[in-house]
Amino acid sequence: MDMWNFFYTCLASLWLQRFYIYSAAAFGISIWIVIQLTTKTKKKGAKSHGNPAAAEEDKLVNGHATLQAKEVCVAGVKIFYGSQTGTAKRFAKSLAEAVVSLNLPVEVISMGDCDPDDCLSEETSSRNICVFLVATYTDGQPTESAAWFCKWLEEAANDFRFGNMYLKGLRYAVFGLGNSVYVDHYNTVGRNIDRWLWMLSARRIMTRAEGDCNVAQSKHGSIEADFEAWKAKFLSRLQMLCRGEKKPCSGKCKKGKCKSPGKQSKESSEREQRASEYENTEAEELFETSSEEEADAEEAGGTNSVVDVEDLGNIMSHMKKAKRERELEEGDVGMSLTRETAGRKEEGEREMVTPALREALTKQGYKLIGSHSGVKLCRWTKSMLRGRGGCYKHTFYGIESHRCMEATPSLACANKCVFCWRHHTNPVGTEWRWKMDQPEMILQEAIENHQNMIKQFKGVSGVKAARFEEAMTAKHCALSLVGEPIMYPEINRFVKLLHQHSISSFLVTNAQFPDEIRNLEPVTQLYVSVDASTKESLKRIDRPLFKDFWQRFLDSLKALSEKQQRTVYRLTLVKAWNVDELKAYADLIALGKPDFIEVKGVTYCGESSASSLTMANIPWHEEVVLFVQELADLIPDYEIACEHEHSNCLLIAHKKFKINGEWCTWINYARFQELVQEHERSGGSKTFTAADYTARTPHWALFGSRERGFDPLDVRYQRKNKARDISGC
Repeated sequence: MDMWNFFYTCLASLWLQRFYIYSAAAFGISIWIVIQLTTKTKKKGAKSHGNPAAAEEDKLVNGHATLQAKEVCVAGVKIFYGSQTGTAKRFAKSLAEAVVSLNLPVEVISMGDCDPDDCLSEETSSRNICVFLVATYTDGQPTESAAWFCKWLEEAANDFRFGNMYLKGLRYAVFGLGNSVYVDHYNTVGRNIDRWLWMLSARRIMTRAEGDCNVAQSKHGSIEADFEAWKAKFLSRLQMLCRGEKKPCSGKCKKGKCKSPGKQSKESSEREQRASEYENTEAEELFETSSEEEADAEEAGGTNSVVDVEDLGNIMSHMKKAKRERELEEGDVGMSLTRETAGRKEEGEREMVTPALREALTKQGYKLIGSHSGVKLCRWTKSMLRGRGGCYKHTFYGIESHRCMEATPSLACANKCVFCWRHHTNPVGTEWRWKMDQPEMILQEAIENHQNMIKQFKGVSGVKAARFEEAMTAKHCALSLVGEPIMYPEINRFVKLLHQHSISSFLVTNAQFPDEIRNLEPVTQLYVSVDASTKESLKRIDRPLFKDFWQRFLDSLKALSEKQQRTVYRLTLVKAWNVDELKAYADLIALGKPDFIEVKGVTYCGESSASSLTMANIPWHEEVVLFVQELADLIPDYEIACEHEHSNCLLIAHKKFKINGEWCTWINYARFQELVQEHERSGGSKTFTAADYTARTPHWALFGSRERGFDPLDVRYQRKNKARDISGC
């Protein structure tokens, strides 16, 4: 009873003093909170001053490690390139240097040196950014080094066994290299790789970009400028990813505001599905979605997902909505294209030679004139200045090589021949789309530049003084330097100016402009390059830009047969490419009825990524002679007339130039100038033919002669002949 009274008394006392008890408890809790806050503040201060002990303590809580470091968003960059001429490889190295400047590891990989199955699957979890720099080659095919890579990627994208999430996690960007002149195949490879990667759920970090070798259509004036513009955007995007930032709104959505993820994912999925249906149309912009949009689309289900019957109604409604939006988008695109076209007209036509091309051609020794012309000193000009022999034109037609000016009024060409001795540094095109310089200015500067190059040989050891003085006045002009001279809109005026300066004209065309050949004013000698005799081999060797190249080729030969002045077929023999088509060559000769046929072994111009030719493709002189003899047997109206062994070249001439048993393949240049002046004075009514200005061919130039085409005045031949006489051979 006493214990109970004691316990009751204590409880009553606590109850009466409860206010003080609550106050003490509250005070204690407040003190504890203050201590905890003070401790945390000290730890933060220690970490900010680089205290390793404090940092280590923060990492260990109750014996468990807690990751506090910032997550790595970009581990590095891998650049895959597929190149034929070396441009994509050069761009890859340039991009790598720029990425290194951002303190990021980078690796440059040729597509031909990697297994796509292994290297791409590794990148799904590596947190690297993969960049693909790919060129489109002949007929829209990938380059040789990228062929297997593209084949594997295409098969994987269309093989259900891989699954549409096979490359989920891979982040990439694509820059394609192409030429818009090839309309049907422009940047096909870049577009395909972009689509195939997306089909395997890889994510773009930015819109695909396309570089254009066609300077007339290139967005920035050249493919180099296109790449530099894209590179700047890529580096900016890369820095954003390194900071962990997401891509901002592109402004393409309604009112410039991004829609809700649900709507965005559905519309993104529908947009990609429509793109796959219209992959061969111009609506390539439909593929250009952000990586965030595609991530949402993955959650909603890819375009290859199985669809339930219950969902068909929703899908049909979405398709109708998408169709309406696409029609609106196409209307906007049409308006924007109209505005862009008008803007281009306001800007005016571009120059053919961009700064990058100008630099490359200048390094090769060209003296560029204006915006599309050039002149260069031929090595045979230098040779004849030293008293040595001239080129094969000297042997066949009597040209004085030291007085010959090699020039062109158009650096652009409509072919990309495998044996191009300029390694495709010149522009290409199928029509004139550039600013045009006047022919008077072109000729004046061509003569001045030619004379300046001749002056550099004054006082050089071995140069003959008499020939040096003669060389200061050009007497011949070989319009065969590079490109397609007949493309120049004022080619007739230019030719007339040459004749007014008493300069003969030797014009070469690649047989792709039949109308221009028909409309061409008389020239001293008109050449057509016949590099192959069948449609397939011509496409393989010349790689023409025109779709109807074969019909243009045949029409050009027909147009040549209508010309009354001297005409020439120029055949370039490439062993294992075009030396087994004798009957077809004979048929083409019957079609064009040329006066002469030059057959020359291809000249090896060194190793080039633009061509697969090697020394194995260069025929020996004996092989060229055998080919010519077999061809001559198939064309009864022609015979072998001349030979220039040094150039690995022979001349087949029509028998009408064999007068009284003597060949007359040489040209009476003075007589030609008289005839062309009479033609001009008569307003074109008085015509003349090739037979009106012929001259007798010297014995040393004839096929089978002891000299084998060497001029007896050639000091090298004189030394060789003297050595032969001494040895008794």
